[in-house]
Amino acid sequence: MSAASQAANRVLSELDQILLGHSDLHRMVLIGVFSRGHILLEGLPGVGKTALVKALGHLLTLDFNRIQFTPDLMPSDILGTNILQERADRSRDMVFRPGPVFTNLLLADEINRASPKTQSAMLEAMQEAAVTLLGETRKLPFPFFVLASQNPIEMEGTYPIPEAQLDRFMFKLEVNTVDSATLTDIISSRRRGEAPASEWALSRAELDRIFAVMDQIHLTRPVANYIARLVAASHPGAPEALPQTNEYLAYGASPRAAIAMAEASRAAALLSNRPSVSFDDVKLVAPPVLKHRLILNYKARMDKVTADAVIRELLAKVDVAGIDLPGGVEIQ
Repeated sequence: MSAASQAANRVLSELDQILLGHSDLHRMVLIGVFSRGHILLEGLPGVGKTALVKALGHLLTLDFNRIQFTPDLMPSDILGTNILQERADRSRDMVFRPGPVFTNLLLADEINRASPKTQSAMLEAMQEAAVTLLGETRKLPFPFFVLASQNPIEMEGTYPIPEAQLDRFMFKLEVNTVDSATLTDIISSRRRGEAPASEWALSRAELDRIFAVMDQIHLTRPVANYIARLVAASHPGAPEALPQTNEYLAYGASPRAAIAMAEASRAAALLSNRPSVSFDDVKLVAPPVLKHRLILNYKARMDKVTADAVIRELLAKVDVAGIDLPGGVEIQ
C-alpha cells in the first residue's frame, strides 16, 4: 500500500513541476486514471489541456496518440479500416489497419467539433475497450484511457456531446487559467512557455501494482450506502429526492455514476495512503462525477441555477450515515 501510494504521489509531484498552478486538477486527473476512467477536460485555449495529457502519457510510460477532431473526421479515421492488399503471388486479402484509438492514452482534442456519427464511433471503445468492424471485435491495449478536451465558449461549428457518451466519462473537469503569480513564474522561467522535460517516469510494473492495490482498497457498507443515496437523491420524484432536485432537475445521475464515484473514491484513498474509503473521499470526487450527468430543466435555466449549485445542495443535505442525529453531531 505504501509503495503504491508513494509512486502515485511521485507522479502527482512531477505533474505539478511540469505544469504550474494546477495541483488540484492534477490530483483529480490522476484519480480518474488510476480508476481506469475516461476524463473530459473543458477549458479555454492555451490553458494547458494538451500539455497535461502529453506529460501524463510520459510519466506513466503509456503509448500516446492524439486525434484532432474536425467536422470532416470519419469513424475510420479513429477506429481504422480494412484495406485490400496485394501479396507477392498476386493474391489479394483484406488487411486491417488499426486507427489511432489502438493506444493506451488517447487525446480526443476538441471532441465536440466532430459530427455525432464520428463521436458515436467512440462509444464501444470507451465502454468495452474494444472495436468492432465488419463483424470482428478487436480488444484495445490495456490500460486504455480517453482524455477528451472541449472549448466552452466557441460553439460555432460544434456538436454537443450526446448524454449517452457524456455518461461514459468518469469525470468532467474544468481547466481554469492560473493566477498572476503563477503566470510570472511561467514567463520568467520558461521560454515560449515550454514545460521542462521530466527525466523520471513510472515503470509499467509500478503502474500495474497501483492498479492491483486499487482493487484491494476497501469500500465499507456505510460509505457505499452514502454513494447510493447521493445518486438516488439526484432523481426527481424519487423517495430520496431533495426539494431542489424536484424543482431544478429533469433527470438525475445513472448507476454508472455510482460505480464511478466508488472507484474514484478508492483512488482518492490511495493517494492519501489509506486502505479504505472515507466519506470525505466521496465528497471530493462527487462533483466531477455528477456535474455532466445532471440534466437541468427549464426552470433551472430561468433561475440561473447551475449543476454545481445542485451538487453542493446534495452534499450538504444528504446525511453521510442516513440517520437522524442530534444537532451539532457529525460523523467523520
